[in-house]
Amino acid sequence: MNDGERGAQRGAEPTAGPRRADARRNKENLLDAAAAIFVTAGVEAPVRDIAAEAGVGTATIYRHFPTRADLIIAVYRHQVEACAEAGPVLLAQGPTAHAALGRWIDLFVDFLVTKHGLAAVLQSDAAGFGALHAFFLDRLVPVCTRLLDAAVAAGEIRSDLAAYELMRGVGNLCIGADSDARYDARRLAQLLVAGLRVPAAG
Repeated sequence: MNDGERGAQRGAEPTAGPRRADARRNKENLLDAAAAIFVTAGVEAPVRDIAAEAGVGTATIYRHFPTRADLIIAVYRHQVEACAEAGPVLLAQGPTAHAALGRWIDLFVDFLVTKHGLAAVLQSDAAGFGALHAFFLDRLVPVCTRLLDAAVAAGEIRSDLAAYELMRGVGNLCIGADSDARYDARRLAQLLVAGLRVPAAG
């Protein structure tokens, strides 16, 4: 490689990095927009609504996600990652560990509402569904465990509840939330988290 070729290669590197970062951010924005629409309108919401929420054309969405299944699965994984990453941040920034747990459960409820259409999308792909469920457990159970352990260590909540049990309980409270406007799963989940508090002495 001569000096000219090395110089050209060096000149391309700063451009490639920002372009990749921009492409990643744009894709994440699309997934955030899709998740927001799924919460309010379900996973069968028109692609044009998602495009409008994201501020892009429908062609951009189809370029990233050729099928609705591709989009729903990508939203699922994106939301799992966002939920997992939020746990430590909430714990570090919240006024108490119990408050951090409550806020995380709010996010978890929002995620569960977006994912209810996944089973129908993957009904002919049991292996794919199983892999996504394993991904869900591997990423979120440790985060919930950390939040629970912190609240227990602070003396704020009872110590006899496992993260998996709490997540299953919240999941059961979310059943039907995406099809009944009168039902507020987040409110019920908040009551559940409030019920974990250790009674005040005296």
